[in-house]
Amino acid sequence: MLSVHTSPLDQPGTGDAGGMNVYIVELSRQLAALGVEIEIFTRATSGGLSPTAELAPGVRVRHVDAGPYEGLNKEELPAQLCAFTHGVMQIWAGQPPGYFDLVHSHYWLSGHVGWLAAERWGVPLVHAMHTMAKVKNAALAVGDNPEPAARVIGETQIVQAADRLVANTTEEASELVRFYDADPVRTAIVHPGVNLRTFRPADGRAAARARLGLPQDALIPLFAGRIQPLKAPDILLHAVRELLDADPSLRSRLWVPVVGGPSGSGLARPERMQKLAARLGLADLVHFHPPVSQDRLADWYRAASVLVMPSYSESFGLVAAEAQACGTPVIAAAVGGLPVVVRDRKTGFLIAGHDPADYARALRRFADRPALSEQLGGAAARHARAFGWDATAADTFAVYRGAVEAHRFARRGLRSAHG
Repeated sequence: MLSVHTSPLDQPGTGDAGGMNVYIVELSRQLAALGVEIEIFTRATSGGLSPTAELAPGVRVRHVDAGPYEGLNKEELPAQLCAFTHGVMQIWAGQPPGYFDLVHSHYWLSGHVGWLAAERWGVPLVHAMHTMAKVKNAALAVGDNPEPAARVIGETQIVQAADRLVANTTEEASELVRFYDADPVRTAIVHPGVNLRTFRPADGRAAARARLGLPQDALIPLFAGRIQPLKAPDILLHAVRELLDADPSLRSRLWVPVVGGPSGSGLARPERMQKLAARLGLADLVHFHPPVSQDRLADWYRAASVLVMPSYSESFGLVAAEAQACGTPVIAAAVGGLPVVVRDRKTGFLIAGHDPADYARALRRFADRPALSEQLGGAAARHARAFGWDATAADTFAVYRGAVEAHRFARRGLRSAHG
């Protein structure tokens, strides 16, 4: 596996670490349980890192030196792809012939390294986009920066080069065909999963609130994730302001946690959300918390009355799936994979568009009916059971087998054609 711009060992929720990190970690663990040996190549971001680290039995992380250890943002990494590829090839040169059977690249930067590596090693390339420039640019948040033309060109090349493309949802597969002219036959749909051992209802909302020191009778709408315009945490704050304007008495009941760190274009203004909360008169209600471990995050989900996910673009919406697995309903934008993850009016509410007034109206439902969190939360937990990582790994393994068999067949045909 290739993950150039973010390490699976990084803490999700800050910088460039997010759902893709969780995806790679959990998928690798489950594939290893199926007997697949995984080596994950990622860029070293510290001089003190060991060249290799064991993520789990059968899963090794290799740190590749490519450019300065610190200070590079994602937009500067294309200039380091040659150095990264060289490092990958050096490691491969020290292995016996036929060491790797397949390359699985994640995100477009890794796709270009994977394209070269797969051709050099004579193995198939499986690629997961995770996000797509054309899709993001078509639904850009106000004040966010568009993805550069170089990324659009790079993604287009990878789509044509890959033996198999893995899409999170039917919608993402359609976007690959519509925006990038992907071959539907080579595009597989594999839903991401949820760690159902970590993310589960456990001992309930009251116990989670006690552990986190939160008021037991509060209405708690939670935002969890990277703080950047794409994820739209500002919409939650504006919605809370609208909710209070309509009913000031709710102020004594509200507690609004924002769990995560600045990322992407949000890094340019890391204090933006705190300033917005102050400007809206919500500084006493909105509580900012840094990224936390998966176990701690599960408690935040359990403690919340509802998770609010107003993203402008989501290939799947892993946070929504995790929250539901913990028995917490979700208010989400009806974009990308979120309509697959959230069942409208059964496990939460899907909102068309990004008008804070619409989110305020959905929040009002939970303010007026405190029992609604439990009612929808039970259905949410049942719905989330379909998204276990074991199913994701089994489907991914089937994609691998299909790619390897088709690649071998094509190579045999090529040899026959040449006599």
